[in-house]
Amino acid sequence: MTHAPGIAAPDVRSVMTPRPYTVGPDTGFQEIAALLARQAISAVPVVDAEGHVLGVVSEADLLHRQERAGRDTRRVRFGGRAVRERLRKASGTCARELMTAPALTVDAAQPVPVAARELSRSGVRRVFVVSGGRLVGVLARRDLLRGYLRSDEEVRRDIAVEVFGRALWVQPDTVGIAVEHGVVTLLGRMERRSDAARAGRLAAAVPGVLEVRNRLGYVWDDQPDRRHSRARS
Repeated sequence: MTHAPGIAAPDVRSVMTPRPYTVGPDTGFQEIAALLARQAISAVPVVDAEGHVLGVVSEADLLHRQERAGRDTRRVRFGGRAVRERLRKASGTCARELMTAPALTVDAAQPVPVAARELSRSGVRRVFVVSGGRLVGVLARRDLLRGYLRSDEEVRRDIAVEVFGRALWVQPDTVGIAVEHGVVTLLGRMERRSDAARAGRLAAAVPGVLEVRNRLGYVWDDQPDRRHSRARS
């Protein structure tokens, strides 16, 4: 999801899940496993007494113990770093020994599109949200989908107020804004061609918009075709 100049992209704080479950570095294996099962979550952040994120313990981290059960670990002691890391977790009894560190974090004030790119690039299912260095929430992939669950009326209202009212300084009742299942149709006439084009770009940036059909006309063409401009030069 991208946001055009003129409309501030929502920040991570506005879409994150606040006050996530946490464990301390000395929390035991069984307590962590019980928490994940009881709350139906796949991972939990490990934090210190001040709320700083030290790492994360996931279901996969806990399963290393079962994976290594009954195997002769002496044969893998001189393996590569990844092998040694799995062995460490397989023998771990508390969060500090089981966790993956560092955990991926984002700042609560970071724009959602930036965090979304980070999630996509890293391949993880969630990132932990910090403010002032302390944990304040968790941002999962499902949180990023909430924007697409907005009602058509919410989307239409945002376009009317944020795009036309605040960004373009146009009375919303002078243009037509129709939204159906996330598809926006813009009708009417703007003063300048550049404003009509910008309205379409800004509308596309509103959370919940899947497509924009920009049928806005204009009175003055302030963006003449470049080919014609070169021909006249």
